[in-house]
Amino acid sequence: MGTELLLGQIVNTNAQYLSRQMASLGVNVYFQTVVGDNAARMAFVIRQAAERSDILLITGGLGPTMDDITKEVLAGVLGRDMVFDESVWQEITGYFTRTGRAMTANNRRQAFVIEGSSVLHNRYGTAPGILVEHDRRVYVLFPGPPRELHPMFEDQVRPYLVDHGYAGREVIHSRLLRICGLGESTAEDMVKDLMATSQNPTIAPYASLGEVHLRVTAKTQDIREARALIDGMTMRLRERLGDNIFGFDETTLERAVGARLREVGVTLALAESCTGGLLGQRITSVPGSSDYFLGGIVSYSNEAKKSLLGVSATTLAEHGAVSLETAREMVDGAMKAFGSDIGIAITGVAGPSGGSPQKPVGTVCIAVKTPWEEEAGVHQFRPPRADINWRSSQQALTSLWLLLGKVLAARGEPPEPVGP
Repeated sequence: MGTELLLGQIVNTNAQYLSRQMASLGVNVYFQTVVGDNAARMAFVIRQAAERSDILLITGGLGPTMDDITKEVLAGVLGRDMVFDESVWQEITGYFTRTGRAMTANNRRQAFVIEGSSVLHNRYGTAPGILVEHDRRVYVLFPGPPRELHPMFEDQVRPYLVDHGYAGREVIHSRLLRICGLGESTAEDMVKDLMATSQNPTIAPYASLGEVHLRVTAKTQDIREARALIDGMTMRLRERLGDNIFGFDETTLERAVGARLREVGVTLALAESCTGGLLGQRITSVPGSSDYFLGGIVSYSNEAKKSLLGVSATTLAEHGAVSLETAREMVDGAMKAFGSDIGIAITGVAGPSGGSPQKPVGTVCIAVKTPWEEEAGVHQFRPPRADINWRSSQQALTSLWLLLGKVLAARGEPPEPVGP
């Protein structure tokens, strides 16, 4: 698995997961290393890690194939033998029996464990984990698939770390503030004094596609104290950034907008051209979106814009498909077709071809119409095509989020972020 990570074929979500879990236990993670499926390099990395760490968490390389060498390499580093474990073999054969799959001869390799180690049982696969205590250090080997690793950590490794005094010394707790409608440099400038002066909690900015994130992290002896520190800093950041903070932690912008549509009590319809239904897909990915989303029309061609949305031939001839005039007529057509309270229309040049000096690739027109206010603008997004489409959908959701926030404020209902 290490080689696949180094080649960029898969993303190292296991490191992210384990880092979060260790932080929740109050254990500092200082190093992460990726090494390929090479015995010499893997042994070097393990020896190096043992010189600087008390706990080594190693993922991947526990399968039945020839490149799955993690157990053997660690055994060699520790000077221990590999021994056949009959109980592990019974678990493996039982797994194949339960799932009705054919077992091959190389699966027997997985029943060999490091001498003197504890076996971590795998309920969702054939590769057992291994926990070894050696020279005042703890080595934990996990299978690579997250669906196998996560329950193994939660059910077996977390209790071990707590019981053996590795956890609970301090608590590291974080909250992610998700921001729309502001660039990274602007958002950072608005809170730079807090970032510079606050030591606990700390504030760290991260840029995402069409969003800015601020991670607020506190380290204390007690989770309640950590949450209180984060709550206090969150309030100070909200005073600076206002309704541009749309949510916390895993809250997506489409989920936040959906919650606000439900809160205001209005329905939504879409007309999409260059985004090809992406905005509709994001909105309908939220459970319960049928409460407020009525439907959308993907009008990619000019004929579709005319026949499905009622865009006039004159508008298309005089202003073109990518224009504010066309976007406004598209949004009117969508609202009329579905009988919605609110409409959004997107039309643009996603590229890589089709641009002109007047309307280069990345030119996108977005119209948002509500009973209270209409907003229409021309935006310029950078290629590639996928980024242009995503940023277009993000801008449309951002505009709607902020417009609905004004409605709530006018009602005397202070708009709130959504989450966690």
